[in-house]
Amino acid sequence: MKKDIPQKRMAALEGFCRPLNLKFKDISLLDLAFHHRSCSNENSNLKNYNNERLEFLGDSVLGLVAADFLYNDMAEKHEGDLAKVKGAVVSEKALAPIALKFGVDEMLVLGHGEEVSGGRKKNAILADCMEAIIGAYYLDRGFDAVKDYVLSFIIPEVRKVQHGAGKDFKTLLQELSQKKYKEIPVYVLENAFGPDHNRTFFISVKIGNVTYGPMSGKSKKEAEQNVAKSAYNTIVVEDETDGE
Repeated sequence: MKKDIPQKRMAALEGFCRPLNLKFKDISLLDLAFHHRSCSNENSNLKNYNNERLEFLGDSVLGLVAADFLYNDMAEKHEGDLAKVKGAVVSEKALAPIALKFGVDEMLVLGHGEEVSGGRKKNAILADCMEAIIGAYYLDRGFDAVKDYVLSFIIPEVRKVQHGAGKDFKTLLQELSQKKYKEIPVYVLENAFGPDHNRTFFISVKIGNVTYGPMSGKSKKEAEQNVAKSAYNTIVVEDETDGE
């Protein structure tokens, strides 16, 4: 089922595509990708006109692109490691912020009930729409084109996971330090300022003969995490630079 797209909507769809370098031959597929089932449920003229089938297809395409990239990018890792990273980068938690960054929330077509309940900002709806767009682009342009599109936002997410985004940096730093230097990080409280109810702590971390920091935090635990993150990222960047 196709429907006529008003000129204003057409302009919005083209505006959405431009910064993402999406080149649809049949832009009605993209329009369909933005139609949530709540809209078709409430409007008899749009019965069954929603993105659920595209979402189903896009979910598989996304998984294949991510798996293909990780298989080649993480050649030394076991299946369990690949699955863990893949699960993180194709998750609702990862896709929803990307959808907001791309402006998916502004393009959604929702039913009244979903609109008033804040559907435009719901992670599940945003992530599902991202998958529907992938499905639409796959149908319109084929695998090579959709692969380029998906990798444009998947690779940064992979690097975040590999570099420990959102994880316990003290644990990550200890694992890295023991593996690389056979050393255990030593945390040192360098200073603390402010009254007891609002203190700021400054902590450094020493690995062998190298000291990182100090970094601050409103608690010793926060300061330790901050300096561990700084040290971890510094070591990772140095390793990548040395390997070039």
